[in-house]
Amino acid sequence: MNTRLLALPVVAALSLTAGYGTTAGAITSGGGTPRTVHTPTPSASPSPVGPGCKSLPSSGPGSPSAIAGEPVVTAAQHIPDLSDLVDAAKKAGLVDTLNSASDITVFAPSNDAFKKVPKDQIDRLLGNKNELTKVLTYHVVQGRKTPADLEKGDFTTLEGGKITTSRSGDTFKVNDAQVVCGNLQTRNATLYIIDSVLKPRS
Repeated sequence: MNTRLLALPVVAALSLTAGYGTTAGAITSGGGTPRTVHTPTPSASPSPVGPGCKSLPSSGPGSPSAIAGEPVVTAAQHIPDLSDLVDAAKKAGLVDTLNSASDITVFAPSNDAFKKVPKDQIDRLLGNKNELTKVLTYHVVQGRKTPADLEKGDFTTLEGGKITTSRSGDTFKVNDAQVVCGNLQTRNATLYIIDSVLKPRS
């Protein structure tokens, strides 16, 4: 793996999305030094999208209003369905990088997404920090993406590959992964929970 990715500001952690065997995508960050620009804390997501949003608490830890004031990995720690992703981000050493990045979008695979991947493959991935970093950064793009941006999108990820997004009715997809709940605002990122883990092209 290209070690230069480790220096990118928005190193991938939160977004392993649908279909571990699907193609990957990456967005250019335009430099190798993480940005530390401080932006105002966003208000809670005015219009989350996706069938799984109803499972989020209406108040307290993990609720849209609470995570709006937290950096992205800290927010994910308060969403039970993202515990496997948080553990992966810790193993890759990406927590501080993601929490300090400015204005990113993370496509975060749910715990069910990780369960779709055969255990032997997951074990190998978690045991290989370079490969894990590559996969995780494939789930992060620069800029806060709105549902309108995802209707017919083509984005470069921090890993360097491409992802495509689409909308059909009320369903949003990232490559072949479906958005379970998205347009969730955290202090430094927009979060979309997806139902599969995406794998970058080798």
